[in-house]
Amino acid sequence: MAVTDGPVGAREAFDRRDWAATYDALVSADVTGMEPDDHARLATAAYLLGRRSESVRCFQTAFQAHLDRGETLAAVRTAFWLAMVLHANGEEAICNGWVARSERLLADQPDDIVERGYLLIHAMYRFIFQPDHERAYELALEVTDFGRRFHEPDLLATGLAGQGRLLIYAGHVREGLALLDEAMVGVAAGELSPIMDGDVFCSLIEGCQEVSDFSRAAEWTKALSDWCDAQPGLVPFRGQCAVHRGQLMRVHGAYDRAVEELERAAAHYAEHGPLEAAGLALGERGDVLRIRGDLDAAEASYAEASRHGYEPQPGLVLLWLARDRTDAALAAMHRLLLERQDPVGRSQVLAAAVEVLLAAGEADEASGLADELTRVAADFGCAALQASADHAGAAVRLHGGDARGALPQLRKAAHAWRTLNMPFEGARTSVLKGTAMRELGDEESAVAELTAAHRTFVELGARPAAEQVRRLLTPKEQHGLTSREIEVLRLVASGRSNPQIAEVLVISEKTVARHCSNIFTKIGVSSRSAATAFAYEQRLV
Repeated sequence: MAVTDGPVGAREAFDRRDWAATYDALVSADVTGMEPDDHARLATAAYLLGRRSESVRCFQTAFQAHLDRGETLAAVRTAFWLAMVLHANGEEAICNGWVARSERLLADQPDDIVERGYLLIHAMYRFIFQPDHERAYELALEVTDFGRRFHEPDLLATGLAGQGRLLIYAGHVREGLALLDEAMVGVAAGELSPIMDGDVFCSLIEGCQEVSDFSRAAEWTKALSDWCDAQPGLVPFRGQCAVHRGQLMRVHGAYDRAVEELERAAAHYAEHGPLEAAGLALGERGDVLRIRGDLDAAEASYAEASRHGYEPQPGLVLLWLARDRTDAALAAMHRLLLERQDPVGRSQVLAAAVEVLLAAGEADEASGLADELTRVAADFGCAALQASADHAGAAVRLHGGDARGALPQLRKAAHAWRTLNMPFEGARTSVLKGTAMRELGDEESAVAELTAAHRTFVELGARPAAEQVRRLLTPKEQHGLTSREIEVLRLVASGRSNPQIAEVLVISEKTVARHCSNIFTKIGVSSRSAATAFAYEQRLV
């Protein structure tokens, strides 16, 4: 479209969502020939092209133009979008000021007008962030009612999405997801305005990610990617889209692509903001690096995420566990469990909590948390969470010597991981299956299961997991000792005390004592001198 087409051409470009053409046509247009709505179109195009400050100025111009014409309701509607842009910029005080100005303008207007429904959206957001979810839910119901009565797709989709997310946080996940599906109808049909389209898209996908509903998240992330690609020059929402794609790539084992996508998201946020959102991308990147065994890089990514205000948990706890900092991991996990009392928050840490507690020898507490995860997964009805609960429950059974009881849960989990195309989790479950089969005396089946898991880990580039399985497949000349236990045994054989070993390995004395106890049990000795003799016999020193 030629720039000289002016407001008329800009309106056509706006309708086909060509934001660059809209912007160019209106920026070069004669201001005297522009309607107030043309200024609003320019503001919208500027926002979607990443020109946020210019967008604010243009919305202010449109607002004043409507007021000058005596178009109070149109001015209020414009102020709503201006407040939305300010909210997205993190300028909450100024956003609230515009909402208050709009409410004063409506003081002399009828009670039952659609503009009041739009202002309720900001009130709903305010109560969500306070948080006062009960009041926010009441407002979401009102927004939805306004949308239905006035046939306003923006209000209807936003109200339904708000209801859905709040129901999910209250633990009513099935009902919440159903409302998110309903909200998606208007988005998929192209009924929403462009800014609201992106907001609702991202809210729906975030809701699915939070409860591990990866199938829904994948469908909507694909739709969001197509939506972004259909709008050349679009800047907002591309960061969220990259994060969601990276999350799904991690889930499906495409680790190199996941790291690239998450780095792209972090760079987008660094350039366009908000900087806080970069924390999520960096935390997710840390998770991928941890799984691949790049522990130093993972720790650096987690640290950068923390600097952006995002707590990268439970990934950081699992990193400490991988570094054999069991006491630190245990303390942090206990703190997380105390802080996260809502069902969604609990669902995100319970599986990791079971892993940490079993590693720390806290089997009874791990068993209780595995049971809780099973209940939460049954309530949520999300396949990945149910598979995670089966895996955790089986791990507890196996730790307690009940290999026979663990196998049915492991088979259920393995089937779910295959269906969901989650190879890393599937291979982890295969490791437990192989261990259970070995304890039941079925060595050939155990080796087959472990070999398949090892092959998957190698293909994925998950080095720590592959090394763990390699040790399980190695003949037991070393009586099943882990690499860390062999390190400790060598230091015991060299005559070092537990405090000296703790200093050398940079771990706590309590952790050293736990390793020594495990070593003595595995090799069948009861003293340090006998352990030293064993180390020399096996040529470990």
